[in-house]
Amino acid sequence: QVQLVESGGGLVQAGGSLRLSCAASGNIIGINYMGWYRQPPGKQRELVATITVGGSTNYADSVKGRFTISRDNAKNTVYLQMNSLKPEDTAVYYCNIRRPFQYNYWGQGTQVTVSS
Repeated sequence: QVQLVESGGGLVQAGGSLRLSCAASGNIIGINYMGWYRQPPGKQRELVATITVGGSTNYADSVKGRFTISRDNAKNTVYLQMNSLKPEDTAVYYCNIRRPFQYNYWGQGTQVTVSS
């Protein structure tokens, strides 16, 4: 059984920073993609950032220059450093790991609230 344990969410003022972590455990082999998605209140889930096993990254335009995704392959852990946070970044943030055609797992979500 695969588990994704997220941590690091919380309440922060606009302009502040938070760092999210997501550790994957269980029977996992070869995680190709690790990423973060978010679901703002009343909206659909959207991509925040992804990173491949080789370190290639992809970001939503709305977070470029403010958020940084990284991963530790030895620990099956992905991080999201969020700087210069804005109220519109308020959402539930979900960790995702996948290997195309083999598996696609989601974390339980962690709340990030940015006050103005």
